Amino acid sequence: MSNRKILVVDDEQDICDFVKNFFQERGYDVFTASSGDEALTIVKTNRPELILLDIKMKGMDGIATLRHLKDIDKNLKVIMVTALDDQEKMDEACRLGACEYITKPLVLDHLEQTVEKNLREIKVQS
Repeated sequence: MSNRKILVVDDEQDICDFVKNFFQERGYDVFTASSGDEALTIVKTNRPELILLDIKMKGMDGIATLRHLKDIDKNLKVIMVTALDDQEKMDEACRLGACEYITKPLVLDHLEQTVEKNLREIKVQS
């Protein structure tokens, strides 16, 4: 079986690198994007199974990016990542089709469990 593909979208490069290294060590193919536009390009070319998407980014924010991602593939699994406890934004993300959200600072055990749970759900559906 080929490696599971994850895309990490965050305008903080150190977070992208940190998460990428963590999941690569566990055998995942990990792509990173530092903007919503870059994320859309990667999704079109690499078709990741799961996306970790920061809400607060310069330029196109995570909510707008999520809208565009769902236009590309409505079945994409997107987990929103936020440092803000903004229930309104989270509700909007859920309405737009995000499967769940996690908060920063990232707790790696929780992050890994959340990613694996969502990838298992994809397997069950296909």
